[in-house]
Amino acid sequence: MKQVNIYTDGACSGNPGTGGWGVILDYRGHTKELSGGEPETTNNRMEIMAVIKGLEALKEPCRVTIHTDSRYVADAIRKGWAKKWRAKNWMRGENKPALNSDLWSRVLQLLDKHEVEMRWVRGHAGHPQNERCDTLAREAIERVRREQRPRPSRKQQDRFDHDIRDTAGKPSPRRF
Repeated sequence: MKQVNIYTDGACSGNPGTGGWGVILDYRGHTKELSGGEPETTNNRMEIMAVIKGLEALKEPCRVTIHTDSRYVADAIRKGWAKKWRAKNWMRGENKPALNSDLWSRVLQLLDKHEVEMRWVRGHAGHPQNERCDTLAREAIERVRREQRPRPSRKQQDRFDHDIRDTAGKPSPRRF
């Protein structure tokens, strides 16, 4: 069985807000980077999504060490919280619903396919792969933001182009 290291991080600009996740898969020195994001999410959802995307990228059952700076993710898997939430029909203690049950359900299905060990790493402490995952997540946030910006219609663009050129095609003074 192959031994793979998966490094993950999630980020959110505002919480909730625009979020991103980053993953590095490392198998015998060969690495693959993945990233993505969502326009309206939370930091915890992006941390979980990074784990999901890392595990989904594996093409066969593997021994996996997941490195995360999220105590929430590490503890939910290591301490069996996610399995307990599922066993209680996605409820935590005190009759409170478990958050992110849709994502935890996906994680638990993926954990059944692989032998997984969780390792918590301190975030923003110079761990090279964690720092790179953070960069990937932040770049994903910027990509999502760019995709969400409204673009002018063709008619608006034509009007703008006409407004800034005189009949000779030279720029005209802008009027505000």
